[in-house]
Amino acid sequence: MPPVTHENGAVESSLSGAVRRVLQAGSDPVRTAFLARALNALARVTPEIDDDVLGDAAGAESDYRVLIRALETPEALGTLLADDPLAGARLRGLAARDEILRREGGTLSVAQVASHLGMSRQAVDKRRRAEKLIGLGIGRRGYLYPAWQFGQGGVIPGLETVLASLSVHDPWMRAAFFLSGDPRLEGTTPLDELRRGNVDAVRRAAAGYGEHGAA
Repeated sequence: MPPVTHENGAVESSLSGAVRRVLQAGSDPVRTAFLARALNALARVTPEIDDDVLGDAAGAESDYRVLIRALETPEALGTLLADDPLAGARLRGLAARDEILRREGGTLSVAQVASHLGMSRQAVDKRRRAEKLIGLGIGRRGYLYPAWQFGQGGVIPGLETVLASLSVHDPWMRAAFFLSGDPRLEGTTPLDELRRGNVDAVRRAAAGYGEHGAA
């Protein structure tokens, strides 16, 4: 048996810790079944991926992105597509959501938004439900609020006007509108134009986005 180097020992310790957390997470039959299926899927795709690609994926800044990077590789996709022809589209959707959460300063919790706006958490939630703020649902953890919505002492000027002009109501699509280059704005993003004070132009682009869908 080859000697265990410090690097190998660290990897084995990290793997042991991950296995321990997996076993702890499988605290009931439903979670156990999910983890078993998920681990089986990873066991199938991992041997198909080159070591260099796996090393690059392992260097991602979060465990979630490690998984996304690995599954997006052609080798992994080839395995996944054999079971699910829509696997590529599903992964692109996950990657797009991850990008939305990371862009332009990331996200704020409801407590951080409440502190910034000087109001209660209930008031923040009320503004979200009234579609005056974008809150992105993340399951049991509630909502995250894109940080780019906020400026000094409040929301960025014109935000509510533009949100009122969007006929799409899905929060992820609304966030994507602000962050994507728009042909109606000569390829610039609505967010950049809003920061420049071009509220009317962004409002018109928002109305067009509602008519033509997520372009």
